[in-house]
Amino acid sequence: MRIIIESYDRLNIKEAIAIWNEVVEEGVAFPQKEPLTEESGHAFFTEQSFTGLAVDESNGEIVGLYILHPNNVGRCGHICNASYAVKGGFRGQHIGEKLVIHCMEKAKELGYGILQFNAVVKSNESALRLYKKLGFVQLGTIPGGFLMKDGTFEDIIPHYHLL
Repeated sequence: MRIIIESYDRLNIKEAIAIWNEVVEEGVAFPQKEPLTEESGHAFFTEQSFTGLAVDESNGEIVGLYILHPNNVGRCGHICNASYAVKGGFRGQHIGEKLVIHCMEKAKELGYGILQFNAVVKSNESALRLYKKLGFVQLGTIPGGFLMKDGTFEDIIPHYHLL
C-alpha cells in the first residue's frame, strides 16, 4: 500500500471523524471523551494549524489522520502538539510513522521549533516504540495522568523532539 498525506478537505469529513471517533471511543489514547459530529468535526479539523489525511493512493481510502496545533502561546508559541489516528484494521502497517514524519516536516515548515506530546499513555507500546525510533526524548512519567475508558488511571509519558 502506498500512502500519501493530503490536507484535510470537508469532502472527507465522514471518513475523518470515523477514524478520530474510533480512537476516542476506544478510550485508551486521546483525552477527548465525546465523539465528533460532522459539524463539530469540521470545525475541529479546520481550526488546527494543519490536519493531514493518510490516503491509500491505490483506491483513495483514508486510513489515518493527524492534527497539528500550538501547544502553548506567546513565548512558548514555537512549541507544537499533535495527535495521530490510524483506522482499525490498518494499524501495524507503518501508517502512523508516515503521519508522524509528515507532521514533523509540516511543523517545521509552519515555523515551529519543537514538537511536544503531553500525554502519551504508558500502555500505548506501539506509539512509545515509534517515538523512540524517531528520536523523541521522554520527559519522565506523570503517575495516573490519563483516565482510561474503564475508569482506571494510567501513567503518561510526555515527549518532545527538536525540529
